[in-house]
Amino acid sequence: VAHGAGAYICGEESSLLESIEGKRGLPRHKPPYPFQVGLFGLPTLINNIETLWWVRDIVEKGADWWKSHGRNERHGLRSFSVSGRVKDPGVKLAPAGITLRELIDEFCGGMADGHTLQAYLPGGASGGILPASMDDIPLDFGTLEKYGCFIGSAAVVVLSQADDVREAALNLMKFFEDESCGQCTPCRAGTEKAALLMQRPVWDKELLDQLSQAMRDASICGLGQAASNPLTSVIKYFPDGFRPQQAAE
Repeated sequence: VAHGAGAYICGEESSLLESIEGKRGLPRHKPPYPFQVGLFGLPTLINNIETLWWVRDIVEKGADWWKSHGRNERHGLRSFSVSGRVKDPGVKLAPAGITLRELIDEFCGGMADGHTLQAYLPGGASGGILPASMDDIPLDFGTLEKYGCFIGSAAVVVLSQADDVREAALNLMKFFEDESCGQCTPCRAGTEKAALLMQRPVWDKELLDQLSQAMRDASICGLGQAASNPLTSVIKYFPDGFRPQQAAE
């Protein structure tokens, strides 16, 4: 067990290796990949702790037991960290492939009193933002990518009519600006510029789209590559949140 300083960037695998080695958490250039040259220069396999957690149960109980769980043609169990406008937030052990609506109704006691589902983050800060009308998508790997989102760490955030999705996206971009390691320009400068543009009353959607694409194409790790997902999701799925002249563009 290695103690870190709580840096978001150290969720990126090579930054994690750097941190364990006692260095500043900065992503490594690839190749070589960690399975070739990893921790202290040795070949290293990197798995999410949740993956390792289930190994013993699968070995002891068998693959059929594991496959008996799941919904919507998905298999296994998943730990969802649910926060936001629900009655009973927290970590929920639920079937893989469960939909957001099922997760809220069956595991979270429904929406909080006085709140109606407006939007949700299916996979944490960089997993994108989807509208309530898309609450029936199975939450699992490979099911959200075509919508510009992903499940990631399954940190589900539920937003209601009391929340402003544009402000939520801006808050996330400011978070990425703060947590960027600063090593590469597209992420370091891109998150800062995006946050400034998003604070304007009227968003320059064409410029924001170009900036988002540059960050995705040129950032050296997943933080910069995915930082614009909430921004692009809001532009795509919440056109009513923009002024008429913007929606007409």
